[in-house]
Amino acid sequence: MFQKLCGVFYVGGYQPAQKWLKVRKGRVLEFDDILHYQKIILALKRTSDLMVEIDKVIEV
Repeated sequence: MFQKLCGVFYVGGYQPAQKWLKVRKGRVLEFDDILHYQKIILALKRTSDLMVEIDKVIEV
């Protein structure tokens, strides 16, 4: 699920989860960094879920 969602989820032409990690490449992530990344993933998941629900309503 993670790879599917984050590997292909684009916002404004870029992949936010990958971009966030790429900017931090080569450094050790602190606990707060990991918590923040988890929030990003959760936001992407919720956004994806909402998009599916909207598509269902539109198709009716």
